[in-house]
Amino acid sequence: MSSPTLAQATPHTPELPRLFLPLMALACGVAVANIYYVQPLLEQLALSFHTTVAGIAAIPTATQVGFACGLIGLGPLGDRYPRHRVILGMGAALVFMLLLASAAPNIALLAAASLGVGLMASIAQQIVPLVAHLAPPQQRGRAVGLVMSGLLVGILGGRVLGGLVGQALGWRAVFALAALLNAASLVMLWRTLPRLPANDTTAQSYGHLVASTLGQFRKHAELRAAGVTGGLFFGAFSVFWVGLTPLLGSPAYGLGPAAAGLFGILGLTGALVAPVSGRHCDHPGGPRRVLLVALVGVLAAWALFAFGGHGLIWLVLGVVVLDAGVQGAQIANQTRIYALDAASRSRINAVYMTQYFIGGAAGTFAASHAWALGGWPAVVLTGAAFSALALVLHVGWNPGKAAAG
Repeated sequence: MSSPTLAQATPHTPELPRLFLPLMALACGVAVANIYYVQPLLEQLALSFHTTVAGIAAIPTATQVGFACGLIGLGPLGDRYPRHRVILGMGAALVFMLLLASAAPNIALLAAASLGVGLMASIAQQIVPLVAHLAPPQQRGRAVGLVMSGLLVGILGGRVLGGLVGQALGWRAVFALAALLNAASLVMLWRTLPRLPANDTTAQSYGHLVASTLGQFRKHAELRAAGVTGGLFFGAFSVFWVGLTPLLGSPAYGLGPAAAGLFGILGLTGALVAPVSGRHCDHPGGPRRVLLVALVGVLAAWALFAFGGHGLIWLVLGVVVLDAGVQGAQIANQTRIYALDAASRSRINAVYMTQYFIGGAAGTFAASHAWALGGWPAVVLTGAAFSALALVLHVGWNPGKAAAG
């Protein structure tokens, strides 16, 4: 008997079509990369608008704020309306916002467009719950792991592509190319997404839907635990990437921003961990064990980074271990939260990812101040503190055991 077509996939399909997961991973990567294109372009933007880097700080900030707003404001829609319509609508709006950004004549309009880009780039967090919804329970961890590997490629690859294209063709070309990539992704999604009906069990108004999203945090202890640990290990991840650029530019190395972009390529090796972590998460008790191993890896990476001022090899090894640990931990956390309530997966995911990015913002803030206060050693201590706290909380906080008792 032939396998079902992509358009026929349903939660009752025993096995997802062969190309569906790779295509969803690609769509997630293309979407999330939009948040990171601007990071290597700040100096170029400052020159273009005749200001300083501080003067255009509103642009990357607006992108991050938009993404966080998208998680809470748009994330719950997948639990109320047909998911394919939500995804396609957001994808079309994302292409428009990127075109607006590429043509922006001033900082104010570019910041407004960047807010819209971040808002609609949260489409990635509509796709991941959709995959978890469609995947058979015994394959959910592997499915989420594969799609999350695409998201990690987008996070790290966005910086690299933004820097390379911006240096060769200018910052406007970066946004124009992003619009083209997202338009192609939109066509692919239109052709491949299954046409599932709306969730009749969640017939709520938008206001009640958002309120019920916040209510998921109070309802699920497992979600609170995953959100706190997720925010901490993503905070550690952000500490490294913020501290890396000034370290490479310091007298110890004397390297420019392009070198930091190359480290982004090294980080892509962490995507190889995703399928392995996903398979282990499919076993009983697997997510908690995978998270433990992954958090130990994140902390171990900072032990390697402690020698980062004495040779690039320590930074290279540390990046590989850090990204592998963060990727494995993220898959473990998302596997455990997707098992909580099938009818609320989009809202649960929105709550989790909001906590995740709050942690990342905290890490960014802490790293910049740590570098100013004590250079790379202070950055290492900060990243290690985030990592150690995540590990300690995970070991001492077991919501599943408490519920069983």
